Amino acid sequence: METAVSAGIIGIGLGAQYALLSLGFTLIYGILGVINFSHGGFYMLGGYVAFAVVSKLGLPYPVAVIAATLGCAGLGALFELLVLERHIDDHLATMMLTMGLYLVMGTVLVLAFGTEPVEFHSPVSGVWRSGRIYVPYANLVVLCACLAAIAGIYVLLYKSNLGRALRALADDRPVATALGLPPKILFPAAFGVATGLAGFTGALVTPILSLHPHIGDSILTISFMIVILGGLGSVVGAAVAAFVVGLVEAYSSIYLGGSIGALTLFLLVLATLVVRSTGLFGRQVRAA
Repeated sequence: METAVSAGIIGIGLGAQYALLSLGFTLIYGILGVINFSHGGFYMLGGYVAFAVVSKLGLPYPVAVIAATLGCAGLGALFELLVLERHIDDHLATMMLTMGLYLVMGTVLVLAFGTEPVEFHSPVSGVWRSGRIYVPYANLVVLCACLAAIAGIYVLLYKSNLGRALRALADDRPVATALGLPPKILFPAAFGVATGLAGFTGALVTPILSLHPHIGDSILTISFMIVILGGLGSVVGAAVAAFVVGLVEAYSSIYLGGSIGALTLFLLVLATLVVRSTGLFGRQVRAA
């Protein structure tokens, strides 16, 4: 029983992390129509920025998380404004450009920090115990921070004028543009919010997992799998699918083993797409 409860807590924590990543991924697709292959790179960059701020500048870890979030958000907004904006309706071009950005980011980080994992540890130590249930305090801090960020994204999207404008562009760009909403301002803002989320997650999570120049590959894979499961462009679907994937990964890894657990996730996505090709909450996919 204790093992099942611990696995559930771990799964919810994973789900919260995955939700932040997949929300950013699906925001970019839903609003801009762009599949962002550099998303894992911004997660990775967030981790390295936080590491550099702590280890090189000697600043507190919370400052490092803020710096990583703002840095990734700023870089994402600039990339959209200066590069993607010119090709925003060319899906193949945007995929190649975001993939190119990911490769450039990986190369720069290798040159700056080397190919080996860096020693980046969470400043929070200790373990919360209740009977035979053990959960590290660092994981609980990450869970709370991720849930707070998810709540913030909900408020941004559904309770603010910026969120209403972004959702209007996602629903019908020509009509929203005709009504005076400026895509050349809102698109960089959306891209910046999404990449800021990825950087925030990387800064939070890499100290309790690992930080190396290839970690973005697995992050991109899991993000893509979650948004496919939840439905491309669906914010609610991405959040629900993220927690489903987190719980499945936690329980299957404990009871079935790591490799079988990964296979279980892919089978879950495959079975969902067989039954419902647009995912759990997806609508008809955009025409290419």
